Formats: sequence, structure tokens, C-alpha cells
Amino acid sequence: MTATSHFWRGVACALGGATLWGFSGACIQFLGENYAITSSFISFVRAAVAAVLFIAVVLATRREALLSLLDARAARGPLLLFGVGLYLSQITYAISIEYTNAGTATVLQATCTVFVMLFTCLKLRRAPRVPDLIGLVCALAAATLIATQGDWGVIVLPMAGLAWGIVNALSETLYIMAPQRLYGRWDRVTIISCGMVISGIAAALVWAAQAVGGGAGLSSLVPALDAVGWLALIGGVGLLGTFAAFGLFLYGVSLVGSVKGSLLGVAEPAGAMVIAALWLGTAFSGADWAGLILMAAMIALVSLSGAKGKRASEATAPPAS
Repeated sequence: MTATSHFWRGVACALGGATLWGFSGACIQFLGENYAITSSFISFVRAAVAAVLFIAVVLATRREALLSLLDARAARGPLLLFGVGLYLSQITYAISIEYTNAGTATVLQATCTVFVMLFTCLKLRRAPRVPDLIGLVCALAAATLIATQGDWGVIVLPMAGLAWGIVNALSETLYIMAPQRLYGRWDRVTIISCGMVISGIAAALVWAAQAVGGGAGLSSLVPALDAVGWLALIGGVGLLGTFAAFGLFLYGVSLVGSVKGSLLGVAEPAGAMVIAALWLGTAFSGADWAGLILMAAMIALVSLSGAKGKRASEATAPPAS
């Protein structure tokens, strides 16, 4: 398979993952409106479900790769940062919403693209590419329009909310960039699986600490859910919204690179909007349509410029011996 084909596969996977994140957002909205459920329990269940599924896949198909990765001392630091970043990105987003609102938290979350681009350029000691800069502007504008519906009055920025929003963006930057240097040496699925297991352990510890700190047992933190609620939580949030979403997105990022991957990840609010319209009956507004157009422009810029770069590298590469 050519580098260009790998790139387009990466674009498709990253967009697919972002769309499934949007689906998990709709499921979380459904759970919040119909059940008394805490963000720590949602984070624990989604991380635990994804961790169990990922490690089951790896043990069944990539046992030797897993042992090789775990045996490599140089990989342990990046893996730990990766897993912690995965968990922090979920819990800090929920906390950011509590201090602000969903629209403001989504806009702050989208700034991770700025951090990824900044850190990548500093690492490579080069200026950002023009298509990536234009794509960044389109992505941030699209996320802002969709999240705020074009009403700047809904942006609520108390200092605590701003701080948690920036922590959320930085945690996303961490899990996007931390495993990048591992992808060239070890199997991508194995790396993602290890990160998700670490995330699941962190989520379980936080959930348990909440019970111990409050003087209550773990059973008191388990909400009363019916069959539909458990299906939305385990199937919608855990299986599709975390296992499939993070698997697809991170696999896509490993193929297209951290900058383009972070830009494509901003398609999440667009995916959430479309799914909410189809499932929950939410109507499209003028701001939604404008955001979708800008999001499409961003995806086209990032995809076409990346594919062009891959074709150019293939054309100048020496023939295989």
C-alpha cells in the first residue's frame, strides 16, 4: 500500500473516530437528561469497557507485540503519559462543562489543535504550513459556531472554567503527541490498547477514591439504570463512543500525523450535531450550516494538502532495490 493510500485511510479513520465521539456525546446527553449519573462513573465505565475490549483483542492477536512493548523501558514513559492524557481528556472535559457550559467547553477543547501545531513546530523548528494554518482557522471557527450557535453571549469564562478548559485542551494534546515516536517501532493497536488500559486504571482509582472520600461504598455511586440506560452507557458510550472512537481516531492520527489528526478531530461537534438531529430531533440552525461548511473546508484543506505531500514524497523517493 502506498503512502498516499495510508494517508487517506488515516483521514477516514480520524473522521470516523471523531464522528463516534459525537455519538457518545449524544448518549451522554441522553443519560444526563433521563438518569441521575455522575461524570466520574461515566468516565470509569467508558474507560473500563474500552480497556477490556482492547486488551482482549491484543492478547488474542498481538501477544508477542504486547510483551515486546511492555519489555521496552524506553516506551514506558510515553505510554504512561499517553494513558494519563486519555483519562484526563475525558474527566477534565466534564469538569469544564460543570464550570462553564457545553458550548464553552467544546470551544476550549478545540484549542488543542493550536497547542499540537505549536509544539510540533517547535519540535521540528519550522513555521506552520499555510494549509494547516487556514485549516486551523476554519476548524476553530466551525467548532465555535456549532457550539455557540453564533451567540457569543453564551461563552462563559470564569477563571476556574477557563483553567479547566485549557487543562482539557492540553490533556488532548498530550495523548495525541505522547505516543507518536512509538508508532514507528511497535504495533499501533498494541500501543493504543496499553494507553487505554492505563486510562481505565486511572478512571477506576478516581471513582473508588470518590466513594472512600465521601464515606460511602462503591455501590452508592452506581446509578439506577434500566436496560435502555445500560445500553446507552455500555454500548453507546463505552463500545462505540470510546473503544471504536479512540481506536479509529488514534489509528488515523498515527497515519496522518499529530497536526492533521488534531485538526480532523475537531469534526467531533459536527458529528454530534448531525447525530443529535437524526436521533434526538434537534433542528439545524444557520450557525450549524455555516459551521458544517467551514468544517468541510477544513477537512478538504487538510486532506488534499496532506495527500499532495505524500504523492510528492513518493515521486522523489528512490526506487526500492
